[in-house]
Amino acid sequence: MREDPSSSEFDRVARIQQEWERERPDVDVRPQGVIGRLHRVGMHLTDSIVEVYARHGLGEGEFDVLAALRRAGCPFERVPGELAAHTMVTTGAITKRVDRLERAGLVARRVSERDGRSRVVGLTETGRRLIDEVFTEHMNNERELLDGLTRDQVDQLESLLTTWLARFEA
Repeated sequence: MREDPSSSEFDRVARIQQEWERERPDVDVRPQGVIGRLHRVGMHLTDSIVEVYARHGLGEGEFDVLAALRRAGCPFERVPGELAAHTMVTTGAITKRVDRLERAGLVARRVSERDGRSRVVGLTETGRRLIDEVFTEHMNNERELLDGLTRDQVDQLESLLTTWLARFEA
């Protein structure tokens, strides 16, 4: 069985694989090495990432909406359908998130100039300052999360994940 290169002991996934190899030698458990570790890494990353948002009173969903509005460029507005597309959630979920952000004074809704029946969601000045602050901290956190890898390893991992993700999102 393979050992974790960063330690002299097996990691949890390696232990699980070893047990399965012993109990079910007829089944190839190698995929579990990638999927299991990726799942565990994902859990650790999520915990660290949401911790940054929570320090600013935001959840993951609120951060996503504020970030989608900020990325829109001046005047930092999008219609709810665009927000849903740029955050990959339903318009119903967007409505709930926008409601919370509006109560906090971070976004405002207005009637669309193009279509009086639709609404436009935009960052308030307070919302823009907050997302700029949180995004800077978020990027610093992500950089620290990758600190254990070399630049070449990061590039290779990004390339592999891009290729693999395309299979699911094509």
